[in-house]
Amino acid sequence: MLVGPERVFYAGLLGRPKQRTLGAFIAFASMEGRLRIRAAGAPERSVEAAIMPAYAQHSIDPEHPSVIGVLVEPESVDPDALARLSAELSALDEAVLARRLREAYHRLRAAPAKQAMDATAFDTAVFGAPLAPRRMDPRIRRVLALLGDNPGEPLTAADCAALANLSVSRFLHLFKQETGIAFRACRAWKRARHLLNFANETINMAHLALDIGYPDSTHFSHSIRRFYGLKPRAIFSGSRELEIFRSGAAARA
Repeated sequence: MLVGPERVFYAGLLGRPKQRTLGAFIAFASMEGRLRIRAAGAPERSVEAAIMPAYAQHSIDPEHPSVIGVLVEPESVDPDALARLSAELSALDEAVLARRLREAYHRLRAAPAKQAMDATAFDTAVFGAPLAPRRMDPRIRRVLALLGDNPGEPLTAADCAALANLSVSRFLHLFKQETGIAFRACRAWKRARHLLNFANETINMAHLALDIGYPDSTHFSHSIRRFYGLKPRAIFSGSRELEIFRSGAAARA
């Protein structure tokens, strides 16, 4: 797994997650066989590969236990560029999309200095060209950087509004306007996403929960299950043999 502040490439065990709601745009493919996908409001599909928008509730049941998943943080990409990528990938035959993602896996496996890979290099390796970054108010960009780099900090909307020199109501409105995501939803996802940096480590779950910003193990387990469809222990159990390459803030930590 390659984990950066704006992108994730995962190739490994999926398990059999219940409904999940990832806070990132995702393109996924089976390593072998097919995937049964159930998305809210849509009939079940059997596919080799598919895409899912950020915060869309869905579940996946793979024939083979290993899958590929490419996550793109939606607030990091120009909305029109993300819409074009979604349309382009949706228009591909599923077998073609699956083949492209499997080929990207092999390219990334062979790439040197994975820890130095930024979003531009990642996009080029996976999608063939970089995705245009989102233009954003610098005050909101600073808040996003804080949420991504320090998910364990108890940053409230009031704290972030003060950093941006705005009222709370104005900050919340501007955050949603600039990112397309509500502040609380974004903060919750960044905390849950930070778990990926530690998924192959032997670690005390209660300590990890506190370190990445959860008040207790119950809140930790509930949030992780909501986003990933699996309990934290199931994620760690299935990731023991996983290689994790961290870039950006995750690598510095």
